[in-house]
Amino acid sequence: MTMLHHPVFSMDQETMERIERKFEAKAELAKSRARQLLGVFEQALTAEESWALKFLFAYMPVNDLADYDGELFLSHVRRTLQIRELMPWGPRVPDHLFLHFVLPYRVNTEDIEDSRGILHAELADRTKHLSMAEAILETNYWCHEKATYIGSDLRTLSPLSMIRNARGRCGEESTLAVAALRSIGIPARQVYTPRWAHCDDNHAWVEAWADGQWHYFGACEPEARLDQGWFTPPARRAMLVNTRIFANYPGPEAITLAADWFTEINLLANYARTRTITVRVNDEQGRPVAEADVHFEVYNYAELYPLATLPTNGQGEAVFMTGFGDLVVRAVKAGKWGESFLSAAQGDRIELVLDRTEQTAGTIDIDLIPPAETEGDPQAPLNEEQIARHERRLEEGTKLRAVYEGTFMSEADAAAIAGETGLPAEQVWEALRKARGNSREIAAFLQENAAQYGIWTLRILEGLNEKDLTDTFRETLRDHLIGSLAVQGDLSEPIFERYVLCPRVLYEMLVPYKRYFQEAFTKEQTEAFRADPGKVARLLDEDFELWEDLPNLKGKGNPVGAFELMRGDAMSRNILFVSICRSLGIAARLHPSEQKPQYLAGEGRWADAIFAREADGATQEITKSGTLILLKDPHADDAAPAASYAENFSFARLENGFYKTLLLPHGTTDVYDAPIEAEAGAYRIITGVRLKDGSVRARLAYVNVLADEETRVTLTYRKAAVDLPDLGALRTENTFTLPNGKARSFGELIGRQGAIAAWIEPEREPSKHLLRELGELSEAYAQTGAPIIIVVEESRWSALFEPAQYPKLPSTAVFVKANGANEDLPDFIMQQPASEAGYPHLFVMDQGQRIRYAASGYKIGTGKEALQALARVMKLNIQGGDQA
Repeated sequence: MTMLHHPVFSMDQETMERIERKFEAKAELAKSRARQLLGVFEQALTAEESWALKFLFAYMPVNDLADYDGELFLSHVRRTLQIRELMPWGPRVPDHLFLHFVLPYRVNTEDIEDSRGILHAELADRTKHLSMAEAILETNYWCHEKATYIGSDLRTLSPLSMIRNARGRCGEESTLAVAALRSIGIPARQVYTPRWAHCDDNHAWVEAWADGQWHYFGACEPEARLDQGWFTPPARRAMLVNTRIFANYPGPEAITLAADWFTEINLLANYARTRTITVRVNDEQGRPVAEADVHFEVYNYAELYPLATLPTNGQGEAVFMTGFGDLVVRAVKAGKWGESFLSAAQGDRIELVLDRTEQTAGTIDIDLIPPAETEGDPQAPLNEEQIARHERRLEEGTKLRAVYEGTFMSEADAAAIAGETGLPAEQVWEALRKARGNSREIAAFLQENAAQYGIWTLRILEGLNEKDLTDTFRETLRDHLIGSLAVQGDLSEPIFERYVLCPRVLYEMLVPYKRYFQEAFTKEQTEAFRADPGKVARLLDEDFELWEDLPNLKGKGNPVGAFELMRGDAMSRNILFVSICRSLGIAARLHPSEQKPQYLAGEGRWADAIFAREADGATQEITKSGTLILLKDPHADDAAPAASYAENFSFARLENGFYKTLLLPHGTTDVYDAPIEAEAGAYRIITGVRLKDGSVRARLAYVNVLADEETRVTLTYRKAAVDLPDLGALRTENTFTLPNGKARSFGELIGRQGAIAAWIEPEREPSKHLLRELGELSEAYAQTGAPIIIVVEESRWSALFEPAQYPKLPSTAVFVKANGANEDLPDFIMQQPASEAGYPHLFVMDQGQRIRYAASGYKIGTGKEALQALARVMKLNIQGGDQA
């Protein structure tokens, strides 16, 4: 072991010895890739370079050891150390902040690229003459120029791919912003609320350090000052705001979990009122149980989601800092469990007994209440000059982004390529449209391969997720196209396309691997695997060592890296199994809801790949299945919600004392009377009705699915009346301008049959969520026939907004321009909490043009709530009932 007698990065001897031990452990783990990874230590390195590299390797996730080479990390270290010298605030950043919040190359689950120098070149000259706080603001204006919000799948784009795509979800926006700030030497971290308690979603933003203080902001959504954002009011209702650090981080922030390879810190106290819960776990004899897993669960997406899972200490206790909302707390060890509902009013200590092995029978109703809305400390108003300067910067940034987006290939370009290649023009345009800034790479793939492979060049693209087209290059596509067609055999085209040709297995980064695996095995091995794909599983079971280190990186190892290292988490191994099979012409997949690896056996039957060793030490057994059939409640009234998976119902199977939610497609509605294949076992079905204040009326129904039998369950929801208070009226005499230039009074626009009106801020995530929800509910809204008036300030119309971006809105929706920002809104919008919540402001009006429902700011589900209120308003009118 190397022993140094002088500090590097102000590390004491104990810290350096710990890093050395962990570095040696990772070197042993990575010995099959020692040359690619650790050969860089044979170069001439300074003490800082050597210890920075060791620090990164010591805490590096196993997937990164598998997927990347040491030269990438050395380049990153050298550039980061140079940046520390170049930027004026470099000497002011303490070593411990530099190590934990500047040096790291990874932010989230993104693909790692050598991007630090590229980002630094973009930002250094723009920021080096500013204060640190000003540099943070300027960096976020730059991020706004590069990208804006759009919802997307769970895979995280890298910063460079995000810039190429010019849009991404909040986790990708904040990954870009953190990477950008670190590229100029400013400590930064991505923070998450894993799930909200008051609505069904999550959110990520950024904290950055300036001269002794951490500040927060919304990535790619600049404000004129720090510590401000549209998510500020929702954050005061959060139950957890956290970040993970790749180190044994000592604080000073509250530490939720100190694991071997990472530290999870709890930042909730920066945003909300907190309380600290202590859970004591005992066995049936009253003795404390150590190393039990305690799950602190919140209702979200119709499941009980574990915000945090903490092990009990030697005294059988787990301690968790959270907000003032309701939780379900569940403790599990060795298949035994105990569970309790914990309301915010109950106190902060709870005891659980591990005395259960079988689930509850029947049905349980519980009410789950989130933290209440609270007011924040008032901020001094910005002056007119500050507001004007900020608005100008937003407009300039949007125009710059629009100019870049104008370089993407057009429909005319797609038509020309279709003519050149003989491919269908509509399908070519669909692929290029989705590829956005990567469209020329996708076009080149089509042009280079269509002559030989024809329509298959499009079919491989159509089998990918939309995001894949933005960061997958022709080398990868060509490998999978040629490698797959070489082993198509007698598989039907639908099976071949989905389960052999397609490179995508789950949410891993796509890389070339078909040829690699075709050359990795002998002819005899390949023939044996094709005859019995279970032998692939047995090979991996013998050679692949399971290694679990970072929860949010599970399943992210690429197949080639995982195979070379022969280390990784269980999901990465499962993805590797599927990838090997597909490379050899064996149809394989992860089960759609169970995520277990399977291969196509005889008679069209999917067989499980059996691994004797699982992450929890259990031995996997061949599972038997039954059929679950959900029935519509014959006694449900018109107010009962329409069943939608992961929106208002879900089901989960009991496994080793914990309920595992099945992953059916989000928003699936055709669920009644349709047979659902389900493994035999004990299930919990959750239905939930979320009220306007964010609380939930949940029903937990427990059923058993028996092997080879049909289990029929009626899906029932608790009743929740739609409240229709009279909230006053909008100014119906005010006029708005239609896109065709004609002016209409608001009264003319909304009519007298019930209507929706929404004031939006087009560039902000909350307004985009609302427009998306209206689009998803387009048919239901159109059936009401009610006008939907979407109001945008005239000053934001041309520069920041284009109605054509939203073609899926209800047919009754119309965009109009407003002359002023607030003059058309009712007085109560200018008061708390609506004033701080901000846009969008949404109203439902009755036949007398009175407001019967209002919502302001960010809240997922507002579109559905408004539809329910509108339906109630219109029903009361038809029946001639009292509208009060």
